[in-house]
Amino acid sequence: MAIATINPANGEVLKTFEPHNDEEIALKLDLAEQSFQKYRFLSFSQRAGWMQSAADILLQDKAQFAKLMTLEMGKTYKSAIAEVEKCALVCRYYAENAADLLKDNYVQTDANKSFVKYQPIGVILAVMPWNFPFWQVFRFIAPTLMAGNVGLLKHASNVPQCALAIEDVIQRAGFPQGAFQTLLIPANKVANVMSDDRVKAATLTGSEFAGASLASVAGKQIKKTVLELGGSDPFIVLESANIEAAVATATTARMLNNGQSCIAAKRFIVAESVADEFEKLLLEKFQSLKVGDPMHPETDIGPLATPDILKDLDQQVQACIQNGGKILTGGHPLSNIPGNFYPPTIIIDIPPDSAIAKDEFFGPVAMLFRVPNIDVAIKIANSTPFGLGASAWTTNTEEQQRLIEEIEAGAVFINDMVKSDPRLPFGGIKRSGYGRELSTQGIHEFVNVKTVWVK
Repeated sequence: MAIATINPANGEVLKTFEPHNDEEIALKLDLAEQSFQKYRFLSFSQRAGWMQSAADILLQDKAQFAKLMTLEMGKTYKSAIAEVEKCALVCRYYAENAADLLKDNYVQTDANKSFVKYQPIGVILAVMPWNFPFWQVFRFIAPTLMAGNVGLLKHASNVPQCALAIEDVIQRAGFPQGAFQTLLIPANKVANVMSDDRVKAATLTGSEFAGASLASVAGKQIKKTVLELGGSDPFIVLESANIEAAVATATTARMLNNGQSCIAAKRFIVAESVADEFEKLLLEKFQSLKVGDPMHPETDIGPLATPDILKDLDQQVQACIQNGGKILTGGHPLSNIPGNFYPPTIIIDIPPDSAIAKDEFFGPVAMLFRVPNIDVAIKIANSTPFGLGASAWTTNTEEQQRLIEEIEAGAVFINDMVKSDPRLPFGGIKRSGYGRELSTQGIHEFVNVKTVWVK
């Protein structure tokens, strides 16, 4: 696959890059290892100063970075600005909290002194996707570098300028040379990098196929991985819910990032008693959204990232129709304008036990299911192989407790949309992956949890 910036709004090739060759990759691995041997011993306060500088640079140049994201993968400019601001937030969170999160944990035993010590393990490889080209990387960078590890980034091949810009931010912030480097390499080079003895672990956000491939290589090397993969998140609305608030949030949750988010609400599971009202209001919301130039401040939905994503999404929609689904709005690519545009789409009457109803739709398409009660709602919610996040709407405390206990997902949000927050762990179960990012659990993933006993 070519490493190039191709504007998804019009198909124009803006810039191409030569992939790093084997010699260049080897030099970067050498530099990373050399950097780690010194960087690991620096104080938390030194690392924190650089991490705060990275946050300052992100905010200072956020317009430049946001424009780059919009040009490379098509997210709206206003959402790109918000993404850069969130990156600064995670940098500040770990700059301010890493020392406490990784402090020695003393335990009372029959030793004179016993405690748990958290130490960095080395070079960590990050394989990252295009949909949140800055956020996905910075939620790796902040805990990884604050823990004393160093990072290598293999970013998606359609966002090379974002990858290089992130490396530049880290260098400008003052981190030592080699503490964080971008590898401009195709996917077929990842296995070789992962197999290198200098690489100690890896994290990947992406498809099931990519996750399984990386985990297979890492398993043969006895190396740890953290995987954040796909999701087909349910959005459950029960009878007692505030329907207007639920619909407004449902629209935002489905259209996030032009619908290209693992934690976007994708399957709307609504109690029969309120389904007519929910469907009517959701249709009005979807039809009011503006599709077009992602740089324009009034645009709600920009293009999908690549022509293949557009094609795959439309094939899924057509499969829904073949299985009995009915289109309420949208349902076909926009052919009257250039670019990878797909309109906001609502599909009803899909048999919930059909294979297509369990798939992940990576675009602005909502599937709406009607259910008679909470039992069926939970059954449908859990009927996919994924388990990333879930949103559920009810003011009934007993129903809330059941939803929290019985939904199979890494996160359950009651009366709000699923989102990531640096203060809380993020990740999934089942085929959505394993391990956690962010919060205490995230920074503990890539450290040696060392038991110390002194007597």
